[in-house]
Amino acid sequence: MGRARGTQEQDGLRSERLRLRPWTVADAVFRRRLWAERDPRVPAGRRLTADGSPSLADMEAWILGYEPEPTPGLLVVELVEDEAPIGYCGLVRDSVARSGEPELAFEFLRTSWGHGYATEAARAVVARAAEVGHEHLVATVREWNTASLAVLGKLGFVDTGEREHDPVHGNSHLLRARLR
Repeated sequence: MGRARGTQEQDGLRSERLRLRPWTVADAVFRRRLWAERDPRVPAGRRLTADGSPSLADMEAWILGYEPEPTPGLLVVELVEDEAPIGYCGLVRDSVARSGEPELAFEFLRTSWGHGYATEAARAVVARAAEVGHEHLVATVREWNTASLAVLGKLGFVDTGEREHDPVHGNSHLLRARLR
């Protein structure tokens, strides 16, 4: 694992090919592009609407108000070689509001799929989560998102059997990983 596990770097993390860093207002265009690329099965409130909402100003406002909790929060993932943002990865508050444990979240531009970036970035975040004392992490993923399920499997997440049933957008699976 070595360098792929991630090292801490000025408010962020670094792996062999990736740098994970805090959001800047300049990332609003990138964040909006992620929203525009989302699968149509993602709930409407998490995709751009037909009239283009949320706007670039909305994205900027989100970034300006973002608090990176729990540690390390959500970080922009960029390639070390050219500093181009390709996704985000990090921890958010538990979206299922049952376990109270931090939730691993990640999303990448389609052009960066299939290169192992999600696994590499998530390994760095999981290692950091263990360093700061988190004992477990959770993750929720739609059953149709087989690529994310594969990434989580590589990281040691196991399916808890809990489901959030959603006939419109696909059922969500709750996975959990023990860090200690």
